[in-house]
Amino acid sequence: MMRKIAVLLVDDHAVVREGYTRLLERCGDVNVVGEAGNATEAYQRFCVLAPEVVVMDVSLPGASGIEAMRRMLAREPGTAVLAFSMHEEAVFVRRALDAGALGYVTKASAPDILVEAVHEIARRKRYLSPDVSHALALSNGCQDGASGGRQLSPREFEVLRLLVQGYTLPNIAEKLGLSPKTVANHQSVIRQKFGADNGVQLAQIATRLGLQVGVAALPFP
Repeated sequence: MMRKIAVLLVDDHAVVREGYTRLLERCGDVNVVGEAGNATEAYQRFCVLAPEVVVMDVSLPGASGIEAMRRMLAREPGTAVLAFSMHEEAVFVRRALDAGALGYVTKASAPDILVEAVHEIARRKRYLSPDVSHALALSNGCQDGASGGRQLSPREFEVLRLLVQGYTLPNIAEKLGLSPKTVANHQSVIRQKFGADNGVQLAQIATRLGLQVGVAALPFP
């Protein structure tokens, strides 16, 4: 009997999970043993199901996917984690790999890329989708931004990313499942860490980190 790769699929959109479950299980040698819509639920199911592979959306409401994969790997270091994200910027990729992800695939990738990635990391081989490999190659000479980004916690990084895209504090709070006060505290800590006095300076810092800055974000408080 063929051994199947046990996969835990984590994404905050049920429709997305259903689609990727069908895609992966169509291979015949992959079994999606569980799904989760947030980091807390993902960790709980991880502890019960002990999957071989975790496909983890990096951006989740509440605790981030980066935080979730760190907790999982602290418990079971041998787990193969594939970061799955809409973001192809090198700074996101490095944060996921630093947290212990064995691979990184963007949601813009062709379906067969995700399937191939799951099989490769199940063999404990590194896997990056082509667009991610290209982004990392282009950023190889710009390590200062990546190292600067490591000053931030996963949640602070998410708050900064949304701030420079033009989201208001209440918008960010709703998107991340936090209180506006908590988001404001994160913003204050980010400014302190980088010595930024205003939104323009934060936007400049975000640009150095490799984040995309939206026109609507300038100026922000």
